[in-house]
Amino acid sequence: MTYKASHILVRAKYEAEDLLLKLKSGSNFEDLAKRFSNCTSAANSGNLGELKVGQADTEFEEAVLNLKINEVTKTPVRTRFGYHLIKRLG
Repeated sequence: MTYKASHILVRAKYEAEDLLLKLKSGSNFEDLAKRFSNCTSAANSGNLGELKVGQADTEFEEAVLNLKINEVTKTPVRTRFGYHLIKRLG
């Protein structure tokens, strides 16, 4: 099984919470990913492309697989890399 996702990766929970507020205020996910994400995927608006189940951290996959397409996580998701805001693409 595969899925597609974008994310914004930051180091601190408060940064992710601030970005969630920006999203709720109408900011564009892709623009925020380009500006604030610490991942190399920031150059692609946070797009991670197609991932196979088992390829990403368990916490990340559980969060993305519970989202509907184009839905964004309501709270930051913590992994060994930091805090993610995740958008399921497909």
